[in-house]
Amino acid sequence: MTLTPDHSRTLEGKSALVTGAASGIGRATSLLFAREGASVLLTDLNETAGRRVEREITEAGGRAMFEGADVTVSEDCRRIAQLAMEQFGGPQILLNNAGIMRRASVVELSEPDWDRVMDVNVKAIFLMSREVIPWMERAGGGSIINTASGWGLVGGPRAAAYCASKGAVVLLTKAMAIDHGPHRIRVNCICPGDTDTGMLRAEAGQLGEDERHFLDGAARRPLGRVGRPEEIAQAALYLASEASSFVTGAALVVDGGGLAGPM
Repeated sequence: MTLTPDHSRTLEGKSALVTGAASGIGRATSLLFAREGASVLLTDLNETAGRRVEREITEAGGRAMFEGADVTVSEDCRRIAQLAMEQFGGPQILLNNAGIMRRASVVELSEPDWDRVMDVNVKAIFLMSREVIPWMERAGGGSIINTASGWGLVGGPRAAAYCASKGAVVLLTKAMAIDHGPHRIRVNCICPGDTDTGMLRAEAGQLGEDERHFLDGAARRPLGRVGRPEEIAQAALYLASEASSFVTGAALVVDGGGLAGPM
């Protein structure tokens, strides 16, 4: 990551709160937000990786702070939101990105795994948004971006809890957009297709498949490849910026054409 003086910075003067910021899409988006001028509060369960992202940003001249938290716990969400207000004056942008995957059908899935997927992928959005929205209302508006999935719009094999959780994220996003639009708070979600992250590669192990064979299958879409985290980050930047000032309640698909139709 580099910051250049002549770069047109679309988030100059803004502050952002990013959950699941230590790796994958969360890391890429945090780096991009910082490059575009935002101060970024990073949170994740992985403290080592989270502090590494913080260093990447600060050593490049950006402003960032990492604080570990479990965003499925209301007290942690309250603490993180308060820290964002104390350190950066409150977040104008919230990226609810924390997420996990369990590849299993309903009959294969354990109850604790079902609960954990729903807690991380859905409940955490509710908890963090509940803390941040009142501040955004007082500040005159903001942008909330939730990470959903293409599998929040269509089903997928042996991914019952994940599909259920991401479908919930899509409709939670729309409901929030209706409730909070009058306060100039825009709420949108991104629906990525398979993206080259540690979580995607871990799916191969969960399914008992060879990783290379699994990734080759994931690349079977019109563009012929999986996505890069940096490409999903660009979609988040659009939704965070004034370029999307009339966009709310949207589910933005970024999947290389995977949902366009059968190959």
